Amino acid sequence: MRFFFGILTVLAIVVAAGCNRDKETIATILVLDQEGDPVPGATVRLFSNPSELPPPPNELRFDTTSVTNGTGKVTFNFSEFYKSGQAGFAVLDIEVTKGPFSGIGIIKIEEEVTNEESITIQ
Repeated sequence: MRFFFGILTVLAIVVAAGCNRDKETIATILVLDQEGDPVPGATVRLFSNPSELPPPPNELRFDTTSVTNGTGKVTFNFSEFYKSGQAGFAVLDIEVTKGPFSGIGIIKIEEEVTNEESITIQ
């Protein structure tokens, strides 16, 4: 009976170790004003430009927009786009606007981690 229980325990450990769950691929953007204070309600666009010239029509792989929360942050989840075993993920352009103020930047998205970037609008 102990032998049977031991085999079941080892088998359970092997099966559990084989279940590799992908972690989420997240991009978090913090929008700040010139004084360094968070900016709630700013519109943040993350997108990629095609590297081909001229660009093929409708070839933006990513183009998503959201609005910052009360702490000046916005989070984008790219987990559905990440394929296990993929080397590298994306470098995205950032455009931020709020009223007459704007800012730009880039963010390198690494797979299965939370990637963060701050943008100051002027």
